[in-house]
Amino acid sequence: MQITFRGACRTVTGSSHEIQYGGKRILLDCGFFQGRRAEANEKNRWFAFPPAEVDAVVLSHAHIDHSGKLPKLVQKGFRGPIYTTSATVDLCKSMLADSAFIQEKDAEFLNRRTSRKRRLQPDCPDCEVEPIYTVADANATFPLFRSMPMHESANVVGDISYTAYEAGHMLGSSFVKVEAGPTRLLFSGDVGRKNLPIIRDPEAPPAADYLIMESTYGDRLHQPIEHAKAKLAEIINRTAQRGGKIIAPAFAVGRTQQIVMMINELILAQQIPDIPVFVDSPLATNVTEIFRTHTECYDSETARFLADHNDPFGFRRLRYIRDVEESKALNSFRRPCMIISASGMAEAGRVVHHLANNVHDPRNTVLITGFQAANSLGRKLLEGQKEVNIFGEPFQVRAEIAKINELSGHADQNELLAWMEPIAKGLKHVFLVHGEPTQQEALAALIRSRYSLPVTIPESGDTFAC
Repeated sequence: MQITFRGACRTVTGSSHEIQYGGKRILLDCGFFQGRRAEANEKNRWFAFPPAEVDAVVLSHAHIDHSGKLPKLVQKGFRGPIYTTSATVDLCKSMLADSAFIQEKDAEFLNRRTSRKRRLQPDCPDCEVEPIYTVADANATFPLFRSMPMHESANVVGDISYTAYEAGHMLGSSFVKVEAGPTRLLFSGDVGRKNLPIIRDPEAPPAADYLIMESTYGDRLHQPIEHAKAKLAEIINRTAQRGGKIIAPAFAVGRTQQIVMMINELILAQQIPDIPVFVDSPLATNVTEIFRTHTECYDSETARFLADHNDPFGFRRLRYIRDVEESKALNSFRRPCMIISASGMAEAGRVVHHLANNVHDPRNTVLITGFQAANSLGRKLLEGQKEVNIFGEPFQVRAEIAKINELSGHADQNELLAWMEPIAKGLKHVFLVHGEPTQQEALAALIRSRYSLPVTIPESGDTFAC
């Protein structure tokens, strides 16, 4: 088996790893790179290998930094199967279509803004913005998905097979064991945490020879998840008291549903005022319907809530916004409210417009609820920058910037070490991906000292024979 690392190398986004064996080539994930717009645009438009020569893809879960480049792969000639869980198939159909739609609309918006420049420079090739892929490309991707249940071994291509296990990161997420001849490779995808709202806990991994493991929080520990609800109540209460809005950039898959369920519980317990709550994301609205469908992914607590209250994702003051005019109308809403909108790193979608209209007002709060990649708008706000660029224009930041780290869907340092412990003695080598260098070096040092294992932090393009 030969492993070539193609993405999420010394960074947290763009997950993609190439496996070759017996003349066959598969990809583990095919994700979007997220960060500086110019850099992300460049990296997401090309591949370091011929897409038409890829035989199959094994997808760990639906988050865009793991799945978002699949339509580009298809656009460039890939025609093989994409293996993943049933919930991930359904989520990807909504998420990839939404990603393509946003790219088309953002390109239209930017092209309208630069139309004057094009009139002055009609031969300027750089003035016209094209989407990385289109809705048609996304639609061409959907027939390639192959739904596979957890724990059932499936032949991918040639002598390569894989088995999926519950990762506990988001709805339908999995870590996978890839077997090629005598070699057993475990790919963690994103490892979740115990007691996360809605979804089941991560499973213990099976024995393997090699491990590719994420390291997003490899140098830090999370606060207990139980603190998240109390912190959310505090933020909502103090913002409502000063007459402001809470703008929450949130991942449409997982994080939005977690927040909605907690608000539902807080309202039922009368711990927060009964303010309007808007989920302003067509994708999050569609995804919530998928969450309602895949109850087989629920943990016991959410199953009980479903039995007691019928719908964990709906309550009287909650409105799901689809129409763009309704979204625009929220800008003139003058009473305290909460707006939950994608994207989670505030890099695209409707939340960017909400930030542009609200970040200047000290009555308001921007609530960060998940990891923010370096150079993303969400990271800049979290770092306390007093002026940020939105759509290329400078905006003064006067709103309160609050954060809730406890909801992270990624295991922290101790949780990662505990997750791999059952198989550590049988491992020959560990590769750390999906993390920034500081986090990776800290985790690598602990793995070496605790388990006496060789650890590599690969660069993009590095190849290893197993």
